[in-house]
Amino acid sequence: MDFQVVVLAGGTSEKLSPLVSKDVPKALLPVANRPAISYVLDLLESSDLKDIIMVVEGQEAARLVRAFVSSTYLDRLLVEVVAVPEDIGTAGALRAISKRLVANDVLVVSGDLVTDVLPGAVAATHRRNGAAVTAVLCYVPVSGPSDAPSGVKDKAKKPNRLNIVGLDMTRQFLLHIVSGTDVEKDVRIYKRKIQAVGQMEIRSDLMDAHLYAFNRTTLQDVLEQKETYRSIRLEVLPYLVRSQLISAPSGGEGTIVDETGNGVVPSNSNLQCLSQHRAIAPSAFKQEFLSRSGGGTRRCCVHIASKSKYCHRLNSIQAYCDINRDVVGEASHLSGYSFSTHNNIVHLSCVLGSKTTIGPQCMLAEGSQLGDKCSIKRSVIGRHCRIGSNVKIVNSVVMSHVVIEDGCHIQGSVVCNNVQIQERAVLKDCQVGAGYTVTAGSDHKAESLARK
Repeated sequence: MDFQVVVLAGGTSEKLSPLVSKDVPKALLPVANRPAISYVLDLLESSDLKDIIMVVEGQEAARLVRAFVSSTYLDRLLVEVVAVPEDIGTAGALRAISKRLVANDVLVVSGDLVTDVLPGAVAATHRRNGAAVTAVLCYVPVSGPSDAPSGVKDKAKKPNRLNIVGLDMTRQFLLHIVSGTDVEKDVRIYKRKIQAVGQMEIRSDLMDAHLYAFNRTTLQDVLEQKETYRSIRLEVLPYLVRSQLISAPSGGEGTIVDETGNGVVPSNSNLQCLSQHRAIAPSAFKQEFLSRSGGGTRRCCVHIASKSKYCHRLNSIQAYCDINRDVVGEASHLSGYSFSTHNNIVHLSCVLGSKTTIGPQCMLAEGSQLGDKCSIKRSVIGRHCRIGSNVKIVNSVVMSHVVIEDGCHIQGSVVCNNVQIQERAVLKDCQVGAGYTVTAGSDHKAESLARK
């Protein structure tokens, strides 16, 4: 067996509260009325990767995910759903199933990833370089237009999801990485590291896609030796990046003997100057340092997806809104749906009242009914919703079995299953948990509403 696939599907998530619950774990959160995990599984299936271990946190979440997978992908994929304890992190999840890994290499995919980057291309890069790990880096996603003011503010925060990465001049090897969440002060890059590798290109315009190819033996060794590591992105990957230089043969000019002397790359206020790239050290890159096969060097490589590729993770409420809007908009090829001549999707079973308009980049699922003079713009409406007259919905996600009475205005919000919104209620930049009742005439802005 050459490659094994592990999907880390998570469980519930505080960052997505109140959207996720015991009844709807993160993996089953609807994206354009499809469970989020289906985007990863379809991608793997299209790449002919059909033997999959799916790791889910929590027994109940695993049961629900297992039921969905077995009913939807029967005869298409061979998926083993494994339950692990909650809140053990991505490295902890891999450690829990480490003994099940027997292939030479392991492809690890985050279950909240929505992308068209082909895993086969990543595997090819990994094999070609004989790498210990190959990480996929993508350009920051550009979401569709948003009328909601909060959308503008949240987009300004997107660089926090990026990394500061150091690459060799061929852009094949990963030489330095700092998580965007850690970039609160100057980023220090040690001069001896630069001396070891020669010229280094510093980039701040790339994000970690949470799609990795690992050498199985190397991965198992790190998980066993570093028992406290919980995160692949924050601990395992940076450790391998550091160790590829430290493990070089001793005594040579490039050996890292100590970490005295350093170069400083300004960040935070000066991060904009790194938005493209910056080269450090004028000397030619010492290709032989990382390309040598001996000396125990663990080569860390990158697969940089082209700007035309879509890559986004469902790791926040803002990201959830962005992805829903993208999948029925600029990234509609990921949805699997056929769009009308009006560039929207309205199921044949939907009933629309007089003078009701459904704009482009909208989706109405089966069985939903809308009254007269409604306006739906850049929004996703779930199954069997009942929407009254004179209702306006903009840049929002409304899940299934939701009742919205006359005269309501909903903007920049997410409304979960079985919610009732009484007449003339106004929601702006809100999240409404499953089964909640929004009272008539109430006005909510930037609130999270959920049953206690």
